[in-house]
Amino acid sequence: MRRPTLRTLCAISTAAVCAAAAAGCSTSDDGGSADGDTYTWWDPYPQHEESSDWAARVDACADEAGVTIERTAYDTTALTNQALLAAQENASPDVILLDNPAVSTLADTGMLTTMDEFGLDTSAIDENLLAAGVVDGNAYGIPIGANTLGLYYNQDILDDAGVDPESITDWASLTEALEQVTGAGHEGITFSGIGTEEGSFQFLPWFWGSGADLGALDSPEAVEALELWTGWLEEGHAPNSVITNSQNTVWEEFLTGEFAFAENGTWQVDSAAGADFPVGVIPLPGREGGVAPTPTGGEFIVAPVQSDDARYEVTAQIVECMTTPEGLVDTATTFAYYVPPTAAGQEALLEENPDLEPWVDAVRNAKGRTSDDLGTDYPLISEALWGAVQNSLSGAVGPQEALEQAQTEAEAATN
Repeated sequence: MRRPTLRTLCAISTAAVCAAAAAGCSTSDDGGSADGDTYTWWDPYPQHEESSDWAARVDACADEAGVTIERTAYDTTALTNQALLAAQENASPDVILLDNPAVSTLADTGMLTTMDEFGLDTSAIDENLLAAGVVDGNAYGIPIGANTLGLYYNQDILDDAGVDPESITDWASLTEALEQVTGAGHEGITFSGIGTEEGSFQFLPWFWGSGADLGALDSPEAVEALELWTGWLEEGHAPNSVITNSQNTVWEEFLTGEFAFAENGTWQVDSAAGADFPVGVIPLPGREGGVAPTPTGGEFIVAPVQSDDARYEVTAQIVECMTTPEGLVDTATTFAYYVPPTAAGQEALLEENPDLEPWVDAVRNAKGRTSDDLGTDYPLISEALWGAVQNSLSGAVGPQEALEQAQTEAEAATN
């Protein structure tokens, strides 16, 4: 097994890492100093406490492997920083669940084992989902599931405005539907254009759906996508709040019953079922029709390099417990809903809940944010992109100028 290099680890500022460490919560000691019967596990789910279904899911894999798992939870950004620090100090946990765009960042340091080195077969994983964890042809983790985006709608509002959701097949028909619902006195569409990764995540279906590529943020196709969003604000089809909306805020707006449409994800399925009005969902449309590629969300399970390679056998058992078809369905229902990353897992999930078929189809057609060999360049490009979205939606500059500035920033950051 390879030992991690210091080329990226030493670039982290001490202050940033200390702040990240402070953001963690745990029922155990931090780090990878566990004894032979105790294995350390880090994940980005501080909202799931020791008594949660998720904690029980982790404990079940510990029981299956015949060991104890000490679980530590950090928020997403803190987890990546803390993992890099732990590798620098040769104190990595045995297992990390990591937001998929961060896998390439950790792999680039040499601190992760490849799945081939670990003896785990990834051939059954859907290629579009596995891609986020592949660097130079090597898979550095396994997705435990995936979520993605769709277009939720309020059936009552559409009925009142005379809009058939099945008629929405491209950008023109969606804009026409927005004109109808706002003309009938309702709010149109809400989405997240916030200046964070959430903003990029929600803009990508429109960016990719135009035919644009992340290697050219200022292409004519990209400009058309940003003109679409900006035009909706200018025409009153979307509220100014989208500039600062997180995805959670978007959903809170939608649940008021005032909006016809909301862009949001698989994770709102249960909430949608409990809304005070009938809710449906359709795919996000491409500019000229068809289904727009949507970005994959979700975490990978990865195995950091350990100084004691005798630990790998049990770690592999824990990883396998999380990634069998049955294990993937357990995780999917625990998080309501992650879509399993294998055909067998997806079929098993649909046997339990056939209503999830639109989301399974969406995940099968989704695209990893670090795909197209972007790897560690993706976060830099994404930051430039969400800055352009902010500048255009706020009216600071027009869509074309905003994206030209973003392309210049992205090139400077990645070269």
